Amino acid sequence: MSDLGKPVAERGGFEKLPDQLRDSLSYDFNKPDFRELDLGSPVSPLRTRQSGLTMTTTTSSSSSSSGSVSGRNGSIVTGRRYESRINNNSGELSGSNETSPTVSTRILKPGQIRSEPNIPVSSPSVNVLPTGNICSSGKILKTGMVVNRSSRSDVLGSRSGNYGHGSIMRGSGMGIRHSTASKGGTFDHNNTMGKAMEPDEVKRIGNEMYEKGQFLEALGLYDKAIALSPGIAAYRSNRAAALTALGRLGEAVKECEEAVKLDPNYWRAHQRLASLFLRVGQVENARKHLCLLEQPQDQTELQKLQAVEKHLCKCTDARRIRDWKSALRETDAAIATGADFSPQLFMCRVEALLKLHQLDDAESSLSVVPKLEPCTNSCSQTKFFGMFSEAYLFFVQAQIEMALGRFENAVIAAEKAEQIDPRNVEVAVLLNNVKLVARARARGNDLFKSERFTEACSAYGDGLRHDPSNTILYCNRAACWFKLGRWEHSVEDCDQALSIQPNYIKALLRRAASNSKLERWADVVQDYEVLRRELPDDNKIAESLFQAQVALKKSHGDFGKEACSIKQFRAAISLPGVSVVHFKMSCHMQCKQISPFVDSLCDRHPSVNFLNVDVEESPGVANAENIRILPTFKIYKNGCCLKEMVCPSREMLEHSVIHYSSYNP
Repeated sequence: MSDLGKPVAERGGFEKLPDQLRDSLSYDFNKPDFRELDLGSPVSPLRTRQSGLTMTTTTSSSSSSSGSVSGRNGSIVTGRRYESRINNNSGELSGSNETSPTVSTRILKPGQIRSEPNIPVSSPSVNVLPTGNICSSGKILKTGMVVNRSSRSDVLGSRSGNYGHGSIMRGSGMGIRHSTASKGGTFDHNNTMGKAMEPDEVKRIGNEMYEKGQFLEALGLYDKAIALSPGIAAYRSNRAAALTALGRLGEAVKECEEAVKLDPNYWRAHQRLASLFLRVGQVENARKHLCLLEQPQDQTELQKLQAVEKHLCKCTDARRIRDWKSALRETDAAIATGADFSPQLFMCRVEALLKLHQLDDAESSLSVVPKLEPCTNSCSQTKFFGMFSEAYLFFVQAQIEMALGRFENAVIAAEKAEQIDPRNVEVAVLLNNVKLVARARARGNDLFKSERFTEACSAYGDGLRHDPSNTILYCNRAACWFKLGRWEHSVEDCDQALSIQPNYIKALLRRAASNSKLERWADVVQDYEVLRRELPDDNKIAESLFQAQVALKKSHGDFGKEACSIKQFRAAISLPGVSVVHFKMSCHMQCKQISPFVDSLCDRHPSVNFLNVDVEESPGVANAENIRILPTFKIYKNGCCLKEMVCPSREMLEHSVIHYSSYNP
């Protein structure tokens, strides 16, 4: 969300600004509404109950200087519109209180008398106090008595407090219930003191918690304010801000829609709702609330909306023509521009990756798809790529479940998509294909178990006609071909599966087995090396790799092969893996003694390339490698010398071969 300036709370608070200046400020839509907090008097209106003198008064820090104002004829005027009068018989205070956040202030001019039907103007009330002070002791100050106008300490019920001129004080346990959040601490909104507070005061403390980053505590306080006064739109809007900060955008949308329903002209709720709709990728709903008539438009939000809309349109066009690379690019751009919490756009990434045969990336992308719950009617009725938004989520889920071989789950997801959007042709086609593929796979499996491999091949082929990119069906049919001894066909189906999912373990195993039958040992070794990296603790794969390497060397006659020219030598030490070169001389005694041991190493370590160089027959190689003493051994990898050993012991030679054969810089 764009930053439209520092929060006003950081500039000294709204209570210090004139109304005209306060209305002209820009806001951060994701923060609570502070504007509704201090529009009234610092003193909340008095509440009286008809039974007794039980009253609840919430005071601010400035109550001693700006408390209730005493007027003539017993009228007490506060920042809210309020009237009180003294019952001649019982002495109870009675009055009315308005709960609207928009407060009207009506101050009586000097000499003005508010007319009341029950109290004639010509007959002033008995016991009217000219000074407006009611003391806890019950004594009435007489006219002319000297009053100490500075704050003084008095006992109010069981508590002590400071009260000055104009304060209303009560004794005998009728203390004012007042609580604020301590600086840097948390507020227990379930305690008794919190329950007695005015909803605006609870909201104010919630705003303080929000400013401190304590969003869960702020949410609880906003809930409390709503419970006390459920008809105030500002409380709902502030609750949406806390939910947004907690990542619960679905609930935040619901709260903002409730706020707009309570007060259709509440501009802040419209702004916040537009911001939320933009984040979930619903540009039409966002525009509806952002571009209201007779309201100023936030240019930053409007530009962001236009950018998201542009990328969404391009993504829709690319998806329609099956240009999945462009669809993926435009989806990522829309997310980066502002639609960072759109489940549909994240699922579009999954679909594009799936169509691009990047199954592993598609599967991992599922874990980062946002959850937009609960889904409101305005969200669910929005269309993405021609289908209802919720239907598209199940539409893509069905495809990924099918690709991963979870056919039953795919059918369930496709049926849910069809229930949400029964008239969509694309959804209907997918549901039909998913059912046919699931049925073909089940029939093929049953035939394979019955060893009716030819019929099983046909069944899997029927499924592939409806889903040509299904790696599971390719791999299953390859197993049937292998059982039938048609190893070329088995390799072809494994190649198809691995072109879609390169590290598909079963396809690698079946291709290696088929190539073994065809004695393509280089291909077998290559597949087993991939499997060895994927499953390093699998002993069977390690044994299979060893046998394939031995078979490869035997087929090529590579046991201790000779190199004569420098060109042959360079080619040999550049082969994949590790190469051990034995520089020797046929008539040299030590070379004769260690040669049988080198042959045994060659047998025990088939993955290592062993090479013999006779320095008499290849003097150019000996000179190029600076050989002066025999026997000399050098270990190479990718043409680079890793180690040189002159007249090594057998233990040292074997240890070095083992060490460097597993060397991976």
